Amino acid sequence: MRKLARILAACAAIGASALASTPAVAEYPDHPVKMIIPFAAGGPTDIMARIIGQKLSDKFGQAFVVENQAGAGGNTGTANAARAAPDGYTILVASSSYVVNPSLYKNCPYDPEKDFLPVTLAAVTPNLLIVHPSVPANSAKELIAVLKDNPGKYAFASPGIGTTPHLAAELLKVTYHLDFALAPYRGGGPAAEAVASGHAPISFLAMTSTTEMVKSGMLRALAVTADKRSPALPDVPTSAEAGISGQESETMQGVFVPKGTPQAIVELLQHEIAAIVAMPDVTPKMLPLGFEPRGSSSAEFAAYIKNEVAKWKRLIKEAEIPQIE
Repeated sequence: MRKLARILAACAAIGASALASTPAVAEYPDHPVKMIIPFAAGGPTDIMARIIGQKLSDKFGQAFVVENQAGAGGNTGTANAARAAPDGYTILVASSSYVVNPSLYKNCPYDPEKDFLPVTLAAVTPNLLIVHPSVPANSAKELIAVLKDNPGKYAFASPGIGTTPHLAAELLKVTYHLDFALAPYRGGGPAAEAVASGHAPISFLAMTSTTEMVKSGMLRALAVTADKRSPALPDVPTSAEAGISGQESETMQGVFVPKGTPQAIVELLQHEIAAIVAMPDVTPKMLPLGFEPRGSSSAEFAAYIKNEVAKWKRLIKEAEIPQIE
């Protein structure tokens, strides 16, 4: 085992050395790097970007400056990043709006496959199926039965049109032919408060906005929409374990650069960010918030993007969600 560990360490050192010896990488970065976040400060993507940005700054001795460019459901900042010079000095850290908006918006101002190079899937945040304690359901199957017996009676809180929690609710509705209303709120925090107060007593919401409420008993979690249980809430079953397979959904935290950025810089960023999310002082900060570290290769991330774009495009069409002008 020790010999194998030494071999793996040597291979990693050789790989890092090869990256560093590339001329484009040897000089990068020699001035501050802009990290565009297409959402307001304080949200999950902003939190993830700041964690990564600080570690990159520490590593390279140059500032990786987070710049929040909110607007149009993430389209404004994403489009601005797409138009930036492809030199490695503009990085986009995006959520799942990146893969949803091309189908949701009639005139999406960017192409997810043509305008960017995927660097890495830094982390994912599964959604939780949650209810107010007054809802007479202790499992996902019981909830579906309640909804079938009470058509039109219940409302699902939504953190915004096109978010994966909103689409998760639409997926459940289409799959089980349910009749419930969707109550839109401005973000995950207000939506979670609406469920906790009983105003809209059911929702799918990202774990970042609900984990502590579940632990305190303010909300009841019926399932996590992932293929494995979350370390943040290990007692909550996966959707498949809860008997509602095919309901998986998550919010990604992905890193991109404009198309044309030198491949050596893409590889360097992927290498460093994958290492960051696995650091022993970073992972413990991420897991309680519901972030599950990934650090995928660029090729793996490209395949993920392609699959997610196709998945949500199908649902938006099947659920007849109107496109946003």
